[in-house]
Amino acid sequence: MNPHTEQSRTSAPGFAALGLPDHLINALAKQGITDPFPIQTAAIPAAINGRDVLGRGRTGSGKTVAFAVPTVMALDASGKRRQVLRPRALVLVPTRELARQVAETFAPLARAAGMTVTTVFGGVGYGPQLSALRKGVDVLIATPGRLEDLIKSGNSNLDAVEVAVLDEADHMADLGFLPPVKRLLDA
Repeated sequence: MNPHTEQSRTSAPGFAALGLPDHLINALAKQGITDPFPIQTAAIPAAINGRDVLGRGRTGSGKTVAFAVPTVMALDASGKRRQVLRPRALVLVPTRELARQVAETFAPLARAAGMTVTTVFGGVGYGPQLSALRKGVDVLIATPGRLEDLIKSGNSNLDAVEVAVLDEADHMADLGFLPPVKRLLDA
């Protein structure tokens, strides 16, 4: 445990008080996350209740858990099944490094709910990404450019997306990704 991280946690309310089911509380606890950060306390209840949420915080403030938990809960509650080439949730990120980090946070939560997570980003071969999409994916974490390439080639379709998340939207805007992000959200 990072002592700096522990000091920035809030003591109330706990994850159970935020409405999380036991399997997600346990998945978080296995990662050493037992008390919510302020951004999680503020964002999770609103997102669980179907509201759009805009969160802003420094690195290490708990933003990823703040959107990962409600995303997994929404997919779990919908009861829909994953489909070939059609992710159920989309998380757009500006870089492959961030895609990997977000996937590391999502994976234990999704696994606890019987869901799958995959990443798609440039700079690597298409093979593993295509294979994962063809098996069906619950949560797709993607950079805009690679995802647009996959859609154009008929290897992904966003018509089954139930939850969409923009992570580091300001960074994506700075990198000039707003036009592809808008096209992807429209899809």
